[in-house]
Amino acid sequence: MSGVGGGKRPSGGDSPPGPPEKKNKKEEKTTTTLIEPIRISLCGHFFSTEEMDMKVIQFKNKKLCERLEQRQTMEDELREKIEKLEKRQATDDTTLLIVNRYWSQLEENVHVLRKRIEPVAPLTSTPAPPSAPLSDPTPMEEDDASPPPPLSDNAKGFLTTLEHSSEEELTLHLQDRMQFSKEAIACLVCVFDRLHSRIDNMCNSTLENSRLRDLATLLQGRHHKMSMEYNELVDKVTSSETKVSEMETTVEDLQWDIEKLRNREQKLNKHLAEAMEQVRLYVCMSVYSLPSEYLCAFFGLSMRSRFESLNAELEHNQELANSRMAELEKLQAELQEAVRESEKLKIDLRNIPEEVVKETLEYKCLQSQFSLLYNESLGVKTQLDEARALLLTAKNAHLRQIEHMESDELSLQKKLRTEVIQLEDTLAQVRKEYEMLRIEFEQNLAANEQAGPINREMRHLISSLQNHNLQLKGDVQRYKRKLRETQMEINKLRCQSGDTAVLILEDTTSDGIDVKKEEDEDHEEEEEERRKELERQRAREREREAERERERERERERQRSDELKRKDSDTLKMLRVELKKAQESQKEMKLLLDMYKSAPKEQRDKVQLMAAERKSKAEVDELRMRVRELEERERKESKKLADEDALRKIRVAEETIEHLQKKLAATKQEEEALLSEMDVTGQAFEDMQEQNSRLLQQLREKDDANFKLMSERIKSNQIYKLLKEEKEELADQVLRFKTQVDAQLLVVQKLEEKEGVLQSTLATLEKELSVRTQALELNKRKAVEAAQLAEDLKVQLEHTQAKLKEIQVSVAENRTARERESSNLKRAQEDLSRLRRKLEKQKKVEVYSDADEILQEEINQYKAKLRCPCCNTRDKETVLTKCFHVFCYECLKMRYDTRQRKCPKCNCAFGANDFHRIYIT
Repeated sequence: MSGVGGGKRPSGGDSPPGPPEKKNKKEEKTTTTLIEPIRISLCGHFFSTEEMDMKVIQFKNKKLCERLEQRQTMEDELREKIEKLEKRQATDDTTLLIVNRYWSQLEENVHVLRKRIEPVAPLTSTPAPPSAPLSDPTPMEEDDASPPPPLSDNAKGFLTTLEHSSEEELTLHLQDRMQFSKEAIACLVCVFDRLHSRIDNMCNSTLENSRLRDLATLLQGRHHKMSMEYNELVDKVTSSETKVSEMETTVEDLQWDIEKLRNREQKLNKHLAEAMEQVRLYVCMSVYSLPSEYLCAFFGLSMRSRFESLNAELEHNQELANSRMAELEKLQAELQEAVRESEKLKIDLRNIPEEVVKETLEYKCLQSQFSLLYNESLGVKTQLDEARALLLTAKNAHLRQIEHMESDELSLQKKLRTEVIQLEDTLAQVRKEYEMLRIEFEQNLAANEQAGPINREMRHLISSLQNHNLQLKGDVQRYKRKLRETQMEINKLRCQSGDTAVLILEDTTSDGIDVKKEEDEDHEEEEEERRKELERQRAREREREAERERERERERERQRSDELKRKDSDTLKMLRVELKKAQESQKEMKLLLDMYKSAPKEQRDKVQLMAAERKSKAEVDELRMRVRELEERERKESKKLADEDALRKIRVAEETIEHLQKKLAATKQEEEALLSEMDVTGQAFEDMQEQNSRLLQQLREKDDANFKLMSERIKSNQIYKLLKEEKEELADQVLRFKTQVDAQLLVVQKLEEKEGVLQSTLATLEKELSVRTQALELNKRKAVEAAQLAEDLKVQLEHTQAKLKEIQVSVAENRTARERESSNLKRAQEDLSRLRRKLEKQKKVEVYSDADEILQEEINQYKAKLRCPCCNTRDKETVLTKCFHVFCYECLKMRYDTRQRKCPKCNCAFGANDFHRIYIT
């Protein structure tokens, strides 16, 4: 590193070249060093030659320190640059190795692909890969299986060949290699074009397959539809045949019943004829033997019974006629509906719509199954593509991840080594510094233990001196208060006089006492001369301007008032200016006092003399200026103040001036005494301050030394703690990196497992695809067979349709015959019922041969009708108002009490108020 940094530079020469920011920093440092001598010269402090030499040496040391810092910064920058260049070279080497390795892998993969694609073609036609030292012999499988070391022998050889070989050799070698890769890739492109054309042919064949599949499904649907129609027609034929057979059996049964009824009717007719003959004979015999009343009654009863029988027959015949009419209408409507249905069915049979076929359950099931299978095939295809893409991406990502992990691991190991070495160096340095500081601290503690009582005594002395200083400050404030009171009295006198001379005298009293006396004497002489001149002028003016005195007096009064105002304003301005000057002088005095306190005795005397000279010069200049101003003011006032009032005021002012001069002399003496006391106290105060400052400086130096030691110890402790923490953090980082490496290894294992699973799934998917292709071929065969079956079924359907027409004709004939037989049967039943009634009547006539018996029987029947149908013992005497059925009171009461509150005939509910008694007469 020293060789890189350059040779030595002269100390007195120009600064070394560096960045502009550092140059600016150097200039700032030099300006800060030049501030100190300027400040010293302003304060009036002059150094000796030794001090100047010390300052020069310090300045040189600072300059040397700055140059050392610059040198160190330059070295640090150069080190950083060297590290960056080394890192860059390392990264370039790694990138070159990676490119070389992947290029060689690509060539090997291309070669393997060509072998797989063209196994029969001769290998002499294919260009052989260039056998140069640039190729990395590590194959892809080894890279996948185990990560390579940081720099293998092959990699080192590759780098050495890169270093030793020239650009022309490298370009030639790379051109050869590129030519080989171009030829191999061109061959692969041709193969892929062939594969693409093959895939296009396969796509066309798949489209043709899908078209044939659609046609097969359409034919299957039509075949299914026709089979359904055929099954329906067969069912109808079988049902019609069963109906015909049933009708034949019913017709035979009805014929047998009709024959039986006819035989019975003949028997009944014979019996009826015999009965009629017997009746006639009986009537003839009874006419001669019975009286007329009985005969009339008998004939009346016979006529009534006959009339009733005729009415009953008439009603029965009407009912039969109505029922037959309704049956005829019903049969007519059924016939019309049957004709319509037959026509509609014929039309539907001629042209069956596709929607009907599509709406059938079988068609829907087939369609859903086909859509499911088609979607499954598409999903399987997409899954297969995704699995292949995932496999490729997983392989690439796996390789990249392994490479990244290797590079990260190498860089982290390097960083850890450098950091551990640096930390060990810093820890050794810190331990040495800590030992040195501990020894110094123990020495300082021993020294401080000896100087402890001296420091306590000095602190007591300083506190006592501070109390004395406070007392002196209180005295100074008291004297200041007295001075303010005297100034207040002077201001009061100034207000009473109201003249400008008093104000001027008061202003002059504050500056100097000796100079004021001389000015007062000169002023009095000048005033006497002016008075004489004024008297002469007044005598002349009185003679000339006696008439205009009043007007002038008024004008003068106005002028005086204006002038007084102006004078007051001028005096205020002057006082403000003087106040500012006094404040400035006070600041200067404070600065001088500070310098006086900090400077030694010889310099204090010099400073006092210089300050006194400056003060006296300033006072002389101010007094001269004021004298000139007063002379100008007096000249102006002498011109204006020409009246007796002015003279009177001047006299009064002179008296007040004398009085004030006396007071001023007294105050001057007091001030001199106070100033002398102040000087004495000031000197004592300064001595005490010097002692205090020395003691305080000693204490400060000791405290600073102690504080420095303590701060250094604290810093060393902090540095030690920080280094400990950094060491722990580095250990944690090492553990973390180890865990990360383990986790990444686990991830790699999982990815390998996933790769195996994906390969197995890919194999299964390929098997399924082969199975699906076989199933597709089978479906094609089935479609051809289904088309043949459809043609056969068409022929069968035509035969069945012809048979169905014949069967329909026979069914219609059978239906008409059956309807005729059913009508004949109904008529026979009606005749049978009529003959039965006649027979019953004839039986009654035979049973009850006597008229009295007949009447008695009718009476009994009527009585039975009047009896309660529940108990058949009591007569009807209560009616239900809801349904108007009549029962006996006891039965209804019993049903009501037993909570069977419903009518015995119609089950209509009734309550307590729903039945009433009736009286039949």
